[in-house]
Amino acid sequence: MKRTLLVIAGMVAAVAALTWAFMPRPFPVETVEIARGRFEQAIEDDGKTRVRERYVVSAPIAGRLERITHKAGDSVRRGQVLAVLFPMVPALLDARTEAELRERVGAAEAGLARAATTVERARAMLVKSRADLERTRKLASRDFVSAAQVERDELTVSVNARELEAVQFERHASEHQLELARAALVRSQRGWQSGRGERLEIRSPVDGVVFRVLQESEAPVAHGAGLIELGDAARLEVVVDVLSSDAVQVLPGALVRLHHYGDGRVLEGRVRRVEPSAFTKVSALGVEEQRVNVVIDIVSSPEQWQALGDGYRVDARIVVFSRDDAVMVPVGAIFRHGEGWAVFVVRESHARLQPLDAPRRSSTHALVEKGLEPGDRVVLYPAERVRDGTRVKLLSRSAP
Repeated sequence: MKRTLLVIAGMVAAVAALTWAFMPRPFPVETVEIARGRFEQAIEDDGKTRVRERYVVSAPIAGRLERITHKAGDSVRRGQVLAVLFPMVPALLDARTEAELRERVGAAEAGLARAATTVERARAMLVKSRADLERTRKLASRDFVSAAQVERDELTVSVNARELEAVQFERHASEHQLELARAALVRSQRGWQSGRGERLEIRSPVDGVVFRVLQESEAPVAHGAGLIELGDAARLEVVVDVLSSDAVQVLPGALVRLHHYGDGRVLEGRVRRVEPSAFTKVSALGVEEQRVNVVIDIVSSPEQWQALGDGYRVDARIVVFSRDDAVMVPVGAIFRHGEGWAVFVVRESHARLQPLDAPRRSSTHALVEKGLEPGDRVVLYPAERVRDGTRVKLLSRSAP
């Protein structure tokens, strides 16, 4: 009897050993726990800064230019002398030349009148937007309108204020052009009468900084030749060209984060305009793409970006959708399943296939509308061996 029991026990042990030896081992996987947080879907692309109002000071008449002493980076004030020009005196005064100079004066006067009208219109728009903002704030205090509407009206006031400043600069430039046209007519008439040219001082139309000196050395210059390029370096904007398929998702007022411009801080911006016309651009891979310029205002304090200049490269992240307290899953955990998406959820040491309703994705996470709950643990980067029902072993417990 003892011998029989020992034989039976040995056979049971052998069967158990064989069963254990051929039993599938749990497959090691890395998992992450689902949690709630702020989800943002954004368009990321590189752009560059540019000055909002750029002015090219040109020669009002043909003549001989004295050497320009200003250098790139010099600050200039409105009315400061930028260059000195001595007009070329023609042999005689003909009716056609005199009429041409008078027409230039008339065109400059019309340009000044147009600029003045634009200033009045911009001022009226600013007054109206401020009145709308005041009404919206009163309604918001009574919970008749949302806080988002107040923010939109505040942004409208800010944009209209900037537009008023811009058209005021244009009016100053038009006044300068009118003065130059009148001075050219008067000085040319005096030169024709006296037989010699007079000194003509070309002055700055605005306060700003010299960007480029287009004609530095003393030389004869033709009428309309560019001499100096200047502008206000403190009034910067960012231009980002995005794919036309992405541009349709971008709306004026959208939040933008600017980074990788040489400083570790992240700047905040707002989309001011999405240009209505696209253009063709060849990518680094030689593919033709239709792209659209998105113009962005920097709304962070100037102290944070005072080192930025014209034409500097920045990386822009344009937020096209956001939601607070959203259920999110890393994009490394989702995969295509039929016409939708799915993940592997770990339940009782087994991977279970779970279809998802994930309508939006960012570069790191996907927004989950249905299929997962906070606290669920999903498999990151599932391998081909992971199937529905596969036994798994958790390697780590990564944070989302």
